[in-house]
Formats: sequence, structure tokens, C-alpha cells
Amino acid sequence: MKRSEIHAAFEQGKGIFRLAPNWVPRSFCVPGRRIKLHPDDYYALGMNRGGIDERWFSSTTPADNGPLTGEFEGLSFCVYEDKGETKQFLLRDAVDELKGALIGERLWNTYGKWPMFSKFFDNKGPLPHHIHHRDEHASKIGMMGKPEAYYFPPQLNNHGGDFPYTFFGLQPGVTKEQVKQALMAFTKGDNKITDLSSAYRLVPGTGWDVPPGVLHAPGSLCTYEPQMASDVFAMYQSLVNDAVIEEDLLWKNTPKDKLGDFDYLVDVIDWEVNVDPLFAEHHFMVPKPVRPVEEMHELGYEEKWIVYRSPAFSAKELTVYPGASVTITDNAAYGMYVVQGHGTFGTWNIESPALIRFGQLTYDEYFVSEDAAKDGVRIVNPSKSDPIVILKHFGAGNPDLKL
Repeated sequence: MKRSEIHAAFEQGKGIFRLAPNWVPRSFCVPGRRIKLHPDDYYALGMNRGGIDERWFSSTTPADNGPLTGEFEGLSFCVYEDKGETKQFLLRDAVDELKGALIGERLWNTYGKWPMFSKFFDNKGPLPHHIHHRDEHASKIGMMGKPEAYYFPPQLNNHGGDFPYTFFGLQPGVTKEQVKQALMAFTKGDNKITDLSSAYRLVPGTGWDVPPGVLHAPGSLCTYEPQMASDVFAMYQSLVNDAVIEEDLLWKNTPKDKLGDFDYLVDVIDWEVNVDPLFAEHHFMVPKPVRPVEEMHELGYEEKWIVYRSPAFSAKELTVYPGASVTITDNAAYGMYVVQGHGTFGTWNIESPALIRFGQLTYDEYFVSEDAAKDGVRIVNPSKSDPIVILKHFGAGNPDLKL
């Protein structure tokens, strides 16, 4: 991709890039089939790769998916038209070229990259109890820690899957020795580590904050997940939903000199957070309006913070009412996905398709530069009945987040 083409696309979109759908399979998952992919395409990458149950948004982070991972797996592509020809280039290359002009000087000077991505995780059943490493452990393998957060969009949760409950953390009173013994039993059958945890019922339209170092076994709702730009994890549960978890996933992202060291696996756990008796009070999230609701209603929209407990990222849900035209400003760059409705977004057409073929280009995902966000994006909803609903994900230190 020529540098001039990145600049041309940036100018064409008035500081907003259109992005292509970015599908990611997981060999240990069964697709929940709620992310609008065509029924024939959930195994488009081959049965040996597993089903597609994730779509990544605004990603400059490659998926860490084993030896069969594709060259660009997990990476978002920008799409633009040049003299009637459709062309694509990596969002990662656009960030490297445009730097602060795209993501803002604050993020560029701090990270030298776009430091987060979001995704849909759409699994039919529960995941194993697992953990994402904190910076102190991830840095041992040259990676960043991975905080993440969950929001359950009502539009994508017409059914709850097989187990719409998530285990979080450990019960107060659980000891490190109990956890160590469960981990040492990993290859002996069901190590029953969730016996030491607590499950919470998942509710569409709400969410959870999940700091790194917290054990969690995500349930079967379709989840919108803003997260730090990292794909580190380790599976601490040996059997889930009658599926065997391979032992190498227990030691995933463990330094070579710590392989076989169960005390190290226990040390990865942020103990105080996991055994917090007020875990739900400190990590559950209900949406919070960004400004007085009546004021927004009069202008034809409603916007809520849906992810707001982590300093590493944040997210909003924007609803533009039928027939309304509004200009929305933000003080930070963001990625966005249209989960419902159609209309215009700046110079772009937007629409939320009912069904997407693998490889098909859509008009439901964009990346908004900091300057374009500050200038304000004009959104027009021509529908007489259907709202436009947009999910917006931001990087670290969002200056607008003052809850």
C-alpha cells in the first residue's frame, strides 16, 4: 500500500475510515450464530480452524491463534474506492503513517500505536475458567497485559445460548493452595476449579469490567468486548461442557523457564480482586447517560456509557431516533459499529445488514479520527420507524469519561 493512498482515503472519508469485517475462528469454541454471518460460512476457514465465533473491530492486533493462524488474522482493513476500484490496506499501516493525526497525539505519544480493539464474542456454550495476564507477567513474553470488558447488546441476544451465566473470580475464603491443587489436577479429568468460583446471570443491556489477573468463565450471551490490544491468556479449567481443554492452553503465555511451575500460575492471579466479597458491586456495569436524558431526547438521540470502569478503554452506545439528524462530538478517536438501522454517518452511508457472507464488504464499521470526532459527526436517520444504534469504542484515558 502506497503512503499516498492512505492519505487519499483519509481525505476521501473526511477523517473517517471505512473498515472491512474481520472474522476470527477459535478451535475450542462452537459458534453461537448471532453475529450475522451466513449459516454456510461459520467454518469458512476450514474445519481444522474451528468455527468463526468472533468479529474483531478496529484491530491493529494480530490474533494469537496457534500455528495455523493466517497472516492477517485479527487485523482490520480499511476500504476505499479509487477510480471505480475497491482497495484495502491495514488499519495498522494507517496508524503508523498518520500517527496522531488519526488516533490523537495523546495516544500516539503514549503507546505509539492504537492500544485497544473491540470484538463480538459469540459462543454457543460457556468458555473455560481462564485468565488474562497483567503487565508484569505479560511483559515476560514481550506482550502487554489484557484488561477487557463486556456488554451484551440486546440486538444480538435473541437467545441466551446454552449457559448464560459467567463465573467470575474466586469465592471469599478460597486459598491459594486450593487453586494450586485444582491446577495440578488439570490432566486428571475435570479439575472442578469453578467449584471455587461464583456464577452470575448475564443480562442483555448490561456489562462487566474484567481487569487482568481475574479468573472468568464467560457465559453464552453474545458479547461486545472492548479490550487492550493484546491476546494473552491461559486456560485454568480442564473440562467445560464435556469438552476437553488441551494442557498446552494451561501453560499458554507462560515463560519457558516457568513451564511446569504451578506456583507461577497461582501468582498470575490478582488475588485480592478475585476474592473480593463485593466483586459484583465493583465490576458490574449498567448503562449511564452521557448527559441529561431529557436534553438528549429533545435533540433526537440518546447516548450512554456502557463501558466505563477501566482506565484502558471505554465505550458508548448511541441511539439516533427515527427521522432525526444530529451532530455528535467526542474528544477522542474511536472505532464504531452499527448494530441496528441505516442512514448516513458524516460522508458515509451506514447500514446494519441482516446477513453477511464471508469476505463480503459492508457499511457497518468505521474508524473516526480524533479531529473528525472533535469537529462532530453528522448522523442522519431517514427511517420512519427504526433507530440507528451505534457501539463506539475508545482508547485509554478518554477525556470525556468523568463518571
